[in-house]
Amino acid sequence: MSSSDSLNAELSEKTPVLGLRLWVVIGISVGVLIVFILSILSIWVTSRRKTRTFDKFPVSQIPNVSKEITVDRVGTHSLAQTLQERDAPLFSSYEKFSEDSGKMLTHLTMSKSSDADNLSQCSSAHHIDRAGSSYSGDEGSSGPTRKIYSPYSLVSASPLIGLPEFSHLGWGHWFTLRDLENSTNRFSKDNILGEGGYGIVYRGRLINGTEVAVKRLLNNMGQAEKEFRVEVEAIGHVRHKNLVRLLGYCVEGTHRMLVYEYVNNGNLEQWLHGALHQYGVLSWENRMKVILGTAKALAYLHEAIEPKVVHRDIKSSNILIDEEYNGKVSDFGLAKLLGSGKSHITTRVMGTFGYVAPEYANTGLLNEKSDVYSFGVLLLETVTGRDPVDHGRPANEVNLVEWIKMMVGCKRTEEVVDPNLEVKPATRALKRVLLVALRCVDPDSDKRPNMGQVVRMLEADEDRRSRRGHAGKMEIESLKESNSSSDLENKVSGENMGSSERFHA
Repeated sequence: MSSSDSLNAELSEKTPVLGLRLWVVIGISVGVLIVFILSILSIWVTSRRKTRTFDKFPVSQIPNVSKEITVDRVGTHSLAQTLQERDAPLFSSYEKFSEDSGKMLTHLTMSKSSDADNLSQCSSAHHIDRAGSSYSGDEGSSGPTRKIYSPYSLVSASPLIGLPEFSHLGWGHWFTLRDLENSTNRFSKDNILGEGGYGIVYRGRLINGTEVAVKRLLNNMGQAEKEFRVEVEAIGHVRHKNLVRLLGYCVEGTHRMLVYEYVNNGNLEQWLHGALHQYGVLSWENRMKVILGTAKALAYLHEAIEPKVVHRDIKSSNILIDEEYNGKVSDFGLAKLLGSGKSHITTRVMGTFGYVAPEYANTGLLNEKSDVYSFGVLLLETVTGRDPVDHGRPANEVNLVEWIKMMVGCKRTEEVVDPNLEVKPATRALKRVLLVALRCVDPDSDKRPNMGQVVRMLEADEDRRSRRGHAGKMEIESLKESNSSSDLENKVSGENMGSSERFHA
């Protein structure tokens, strides 16, 4: 007890510090020390949150962005001219067709009147590739008289200006979950733009005022994680005015979200078959502008980057349309990368019924020609306003490709045009587009053109006007075209009679 009394006496002694007793001073000191330690910890945790970067995430959560995919520069010799030189023989044969497309299909359709060869009087004031998107760069050209196919334009304006610098990824932006919650009003139902198999797309507005589309992938499906990685790998680094731009993404816990530029004029399916039909009918000129933009985007993916990207799900609902009626290819969740050393890859068949190439559906062998077939179906859908497969129609009209082949073989070409069009296309323009589509859906994948050639065929009419003065050359080429026309008639009629089953995807 004496030692205890002595300790109590010492602790009860007054100290020089304001006359406080020793135990009071000790208690205050301990409290101050605890508060100091907690303050240091709080500052450290806050600092870590603010300086957290993309590199701090576990490797298992970070998409392996392909280092080989690069942006092709505008105006360089390497790609645009190489493609032009490589495809010169085939391109020249299609140039012949562009001089007088009516002769190319002489045996496939009947010309109703001399007025059928007049230029289409489409009401839209927008002309293909002349009213460029505000996001696009200028397209290069070669030679004084002819516009060379050059779809490899860059996106010049950045919608990421004004966002925090520490979250930049080089090609895009790393968003936090809070960023995207705030931009979408906590993923409000009112902000939903659409729903797909693996996620929901919301409309959002970033802190710098940029409108975006936020694709929130479902967490409970393994395919969602795969789709997330594929989209980042496929289009994270690429830029083209006809590709929906991936601005960045969010990886936080189980959350996987992709942030795209917002395209404000619906998609091609909505204009042809859906909700936007009530706002008017998409004119022929605007349809062709959307189609040409889609073709340029696919040509870029197939021929301008390494490894090439096979989209694998080209369909009308994946073609977005901006306010200037530029088509923009979206949704790369099923895309595959194909290196230069591979002619094809074997994969599980995926896609949308009616658009899938027959050889891919039957064997699982996939390459860029599978996209060409899907594009051909898309082109026919755009011309006719019909679904690729429509079981509500008579048996011989259920499959769009089969029906078109039958109508062309019976020389009833003008009857396939969408009846809702107020101004029908010129007969020559219609024949040109149908010929392109028929080549794209050829059951033999080796006979299909590549997308660069498709772009040049679609632009052939513009080249034709610039060469009207070469009358002698045109006469010689017209004779050759007439022979080609007979070959095409035999091709179509033969396919109609003996190879129809090969077109069912």
